[in-house]
Amino acid sequence: MKSSNTHKGAAVLILLFSAIFLIITGRFLYIQSTAEIEGVNLNEWAEEARTSSYSLDADRGNIYDKNGMLLAYDRPTYKLYAVVDPDYSRSEEEPEHVTNPEETASVLAPFLDMEESEIEQRITEAQEDGRFQVEFGSNGRELSQDQKDEIEEQDLSGINFEEESKRYYPNGTFASHIIGFARTEEGHITGVTGVEKQMEDYLRESKGQISYERDKYGSKLLDPNEILQEPEDGEDVHLSIDQKIQTFLEDAMATVDEQYEPAKIMAAVMNPKTGEVVALGNRPSYNPNDLGEVDNWYNDIISDSFEPGSTMKMFTWAAAIEEGVYNGDDSFKSGSYEVSGSTIRDHNREGWGEITYDEGFERSSNVAAAKLGYDLVGPKKFRNYLSDFHLDEKSGIDLPNEGEGRILYDYPIEQVTTAFGQGTTATPLQLMTAATAIANDGKMMRPYTLSKVTSSENGEILNEKEPEVIDEPISEETASQMRDLLGRVVSGENGTGAPFELSDYSLGGKTGTAQIPKEGGGYLSGKENHIFSFLGMAPVEDPELLMYVAVKQPKLDVTETGAEPVSFILKSVMENSLHYLDVNPDQNNDHKVEEHKMKDYIGKDTTKVEKELKKEFSQVTVIGDGDEVTETLPQQGTTLLSDQRIIIVTDEPTMPDITGWSLRDVQKLAEHFDLKVETMGDGYVDQQSIKEGSNIKEEGYLVVELSTPE
Repeated sequence: MKSSNTHKGAAVLILLFSAIFLIITGRFLYIQSTAEIEGVNLNEWAEEARTSSYSLDADRGNIYDKNGMLLAYDRPTYKLYAVVDPDYSRSEEEPEHVTNPEETASVLAPFLDMEESEIEQRITEAQEDGRFQVEFGSNGRELSQDQKDEIEEQDLSGINFEEESKRYYPNGTFASHIIGFARTEEGHITGVTGVEKQMEDYLRESKGQISYERDKYGSKLLDPNEILQEPEDGEDVHLSIDQKIQTFLEDAMATVDEQYEPAKIMAAVMNPKTGEVVALGNRPSYNPNDLGEVDNWYNDIISDSFEPGSTMKMFTWAAAIEEGVYNGDDSFKSGSYEVSGSTIRDHNREGWGEITYDEGFERSSNVAAAKLGYDLVGPKKFRNYLSDFHLDEKSGIDLPNEGEGRILYDYPIEQVTTAFGQGTTATPLQLMTAATAIANDGKMMRPYTLSKVTSSENGEILNEKEPEVIDEPISEETASQMRDLLGRVVSGENGTGAPFELSDYSLGGKTGTAQIPKEGGGYLSGKENHIFSFLGMAPVEDPELLMYVAVKQPKLDVTETGAEPVSFILKSVMENSLHYLDVNPDQNNDHKVEEHKMKDYIGKDTTKVEKELKKEFSQVTVIGDGDEVTETLPQQGTTLLSDQRIIIVTDEPTMPDITGWSLRDVQKLAEHFDLKVETMGDGYVDQQSIKEGSNIKEEGYLVVELSTPE
């Protein structure tokens, strides 16, 4: 019985194994004949497994200024990775994978700014998981050529680098709101703001690719079936920005930003005959190479709209002249104007008595503007002129995120206040665009920043911008008459623009003092809570440059006005730019306030430095009796006007006589010596608690009494 059961069991097993053998053999024959498993072609799978594919880098197009200075380009950086697979090494004598994770971590830690334990853990975990390589996140990326070379000098096995491109801006904050920035997204550098975004279609590169069959060590086979797709670089973009004028603007804004700490600065310079924007800047600004802390992404001068204040009056007067209802010798009663139960007042609330409309423009009379816009031109026609000047639409500049204002014009009071720049809002660029009609004999030009696009391969011009007349709101005669009036604002006996007068060139323009709305209605109070601005052109008879400057909420001394920070920027940039452009001076000013840049005087003889500085500056004070200069206030590189105070600190400092000093100059001195200042009164220093000639003790107290000069 036992023997019978054994034979039956053996027979069953034989049949079972025979069936399994037949199934396996059949499967093998099927795979051999079809070369497929579950729909996967084994030949294709094997070819793919031994095929390496690599992308071939291409460069994003460069960005240049109008004179060919490089503003943005791709700079190579390196990504570090560690090969951990032992099979990658061909010999034990020269291993090509990480053989000692602890030593490797110890060497790499200071280069990657990582803990040794973290690096070692990443490597050992990758080895345990059977991975081929491991990377080190952001710490292992964007390494410079110098960093790569230093790491390679350590001769670590298994440590390799992959080249990557990073967008680089060699001038930092220079024109950053125009240029914008680009960042790497999904293997491509992509524009995010500014020209980088606007011109993405031209600048964007097209990466190539190469694939070939290789052995397990990565070496090509004898017949590698190589496929190559060539990379294509992006095209180059040339801006209308002039590096020299932009530098004048950047330096002037930086000085005002440091001295007055305003909430915002907006400024731009344009060629009114073509519409080219040759300089543009904002504060706060940012460095596109370091986007860690950015206070302001927006290009405020084209995107921020606010009440323009009295700069609007130039268009009110232009409308009246063009309409044929203006006679500058006609007079009106200044001071106040009634409309629909509301009273409009001049900034001098009592007015100036009976004055002419020409004088009203010089004095920036709100009443004159109201009478011209509402009574003489009329609300309907004046509204049409606002459209003719394109103050109700975007300028169409070739930059992203342009904003536009809103014309508030539903009720009589709004129609009146619009005539002198309240209620209605506009962007600075809208005002500049409208002003090109006055500067350019009636022809209004579209502003632009993109000059041309050229081939990165051979320099061939692919696209070039041409100046575009977008409207003619006024005649050549009206424009000429308006320039005369704008000139009187600056050089006339009653002109509000006197602080803006240039040394060598005639300037025409209009000041603006815009109130800042507060939440819940009404406006902020206090003399600092305004946007102080100026829109001007020079030389006034045939303007070569048009410039707008606005400074929001600067910190002013009691004796200072909002015109001071604005005029510093405008005078510095306009004067220097016109000389740089070889524009012939058209006036002589015996009372020149020249501009100088502070040199490095540290370590030099005090007497010689004092003598040299007094040749350029009218107010020079030496601190102490030392023979050697240890510091100058302001410091080296600061741009200054010749009437600003210069403080020379010697190696034996003592307290100077600060009688007559402004509070701002006192604060410079106190900041340098770490003094705590207490003030009494307003104006200029009348008395000081630390006597002249006394030693200056750090962290001491200085009490100053101020008084306003009679």
